[in-house]
Amino acid sequence: MTRVLISGLFLLSLSLSACERQGRVDEAQAAVPAAPARAEPVVVDQLPQLSAKIDGLEVTGGFSGAVLVARGDEVLFRKAYGTANHELDKAMALDTRFRIASVSKQFTAAAILRLQDEGVLSVDDPVCRWIQPCPEAWAPVRIHHLLSHTSGIPDLMQRPGWGEMRTTHQTPAQLTAASAEYRLSFEPGTKIRYSNAGYNLAGAILEAATGRGYHDWLRTEFFEPLGMDDTGFDDGSAETAMGYAWLAGGRTPQPESNASIVYASGGLYSTVDDLLAWNRALHGGRLLSARSYRLMTSAHNPPGDEGPPGRPPRGWGYGLFMADLGSRMEPGFLAGQIYHTGSWSGFRALATHHPAQDVTVIALSNYYHQRDALFLITQWAVAEVIGAPLPERIADS
Repeated sequence: MTRVLISGLFLLSLSLSACERQGRVDEAQAAVPAAPARAEPVVVDQLPQLSAKIDGLEVTGGFSGAVLVARGDEVLFRKAYGTANHELDKAMALDTRFRIASVSKQFTAAAILRLQDEGVLSVDDPVCRWIQPCPEAWAPVRIHHLLSHTSGIPDLMQRPGWGEMRTTHQTPAQLTAASAEYRLSFEPGTKIRYSNAGYNLAGAILEAATGRGYHDWLRTEFFEPLGMDDTGFDDGSAETAMGYAWLAGGRTPQPESNASIVYASGGLYSTVDDLLAWNRALHGGRLLSARSYRLMTSAHNPPGDEGPPGRPPRGWGYGLFMADLGSRMEPGFLAGQIYHTGSWSGFRALATHHPAQDVTVIALSNYYHQRDALFLITQWAVAEVIGAPLPERIADS
C-alpha cells in the first residue's frame, strides 16, 4: 500500500511539474508553429563519463546506434556508434534513420489529443462512434481506454496465428476487422494490459474523424512544421539502418519489418535529432493545449494497478510512461522521467525526458539484443547531467 501511495505521489508531482511548464499554452492550440531550419548534425561530446561508459559496454559486438542528450535546447552529447548495414559495409551516421517501434505511440496519442483541442472528437467518445461496423462488445470502450491500454482489447501478439500475421501485409481496415473477432479480456477501465491493437484502432479513428490517411496527417500536421524531414512511416520507401538480432548462428539481419502490422502503434522511423525536435515541441508546449498535455502525461492506472505483474511499477499515460527510472539502477538516484521504449524487427529505441531539469535523452539501436544497453545509456546520461553518481548496473538484472 505504501509503495502504491509513494508511486502515486511521485506521479502527481511529475504531472504538476509538467503542467506548470505548460501554463503558457492556450487551451485551444492552433497549428504547430514552423520550426527554424536545423543545421547539419555534428558530433558533440560534453559528457565524458557517458562517453567512457558507452565505449566500455560489454555487449555482443559493442554498442551499435546513436545517442543524443540535451538540456533544454542545448545538445550536450551526440554520437553514432557501430555499423548501420554490415552487408553494405555502411558505418552508422548521426543522421541514420532507425525504426522507433512503440516510441511511435506518443505521436498517435498526440494526434488524437490535437483533434480534441480542435473540437473534432473527445477522448471520452465511444469507439463505436467512429468505428463502423462496431462489435457489440466494444460498446463500453472509449478512446481514452485505447490510449491508456485499459480497453480490454487483446494485443495482436496474444492472438492465435500471430506468426503468420506478423509476416502478412495488413490494411488498417483488416487490422480493425481482426481485432473485432475477439472478445474483451476484461471490463474497460478495470485493468492495464499493453495493447498495440488499441493504438491501431486509434489510428483508424483519426482517419475516420479527418477523412485523411493517418501517416499523411502526421506528416503535414507534425513532421513538416517541426522540420522532421527524417521521420515517416516505415513502408520500405525510405532508407533506414538494417536491423539485426543475435541468434544462434550469430548476427542475423532483419530486413523485413512489415510495419503495416504496427500501423499506428509502432510503424515510424526517425533519427535522434528529429526525436529531440519532437520532444522539445511536445514538452515545451508547442503541440497541445495545457489540458491535453496534462492528459497525455498523467497516470491513468486503475486503482491499485501499477501495470502487469512482474514488471516495475509505472504510470500509464497516453503513449508515454512515467516513472523514477533512476531508482531502478545501482546505485540509484532520483530522476522522475516521462518516457517510452520500442522494439521491432531488429531495433531498440528509448526516448526519455526528465522535466525537473529539462533533460532529454534519445538512444536508438539497430540491434534487438541491446535493450539493457539503452536503459543503461539513458540513465548514465541523466545522472551525469544532473550531477548524480553514474550507476554501475540495472538493479534487477
